[in-house]
Amino acid sequence: TGEAVNPKAYPLADAQLTITIMDLVQQAANYKQLKKGANEATKTLNRGISEFVVMAADAEPLEILLHLPLLAEDKNVPYVFVTSKQALGRACGVTRPVIACSVTTNEGSQLKSQILQLKDAIEKLLI
Repeated sequence: TGEAVNPKAYPLADAQLTITIMDLVQQAANYKQLKKGANEATKTLNRGISEFVVMAADAEPLEILLHLPLLAEDKNVPYVFVTSKQALGRACGVTRPVIACSVTTNEGSQLKSQILQLKDAIEKLLI
């Protein structure tokens, strides 16, 4: 990882938080509570069903997903960047790189408490 991360990719998760995020994204994928891709993530935000949004800081060009933080802020949805789209793709359970994904709300979900914990952690980054 010799490349500097694009400064527009804010807030960027540290190594520990990234592991937590990837773990939860993986579980969300198993529970079918995950939308992969910038377009799908945009739709979840517009429909108000997004818990939080994860974006890859190494998307090329980064501008293709910089509309998401704006939309997320409008909707009061926490968002966070991780360093690698390849790793995000793996966590989403696909072989392709994924530049953005959205964990969706689900009543009675087993992930509720973990999602809340992660939302707090992400919100602390934004302060």
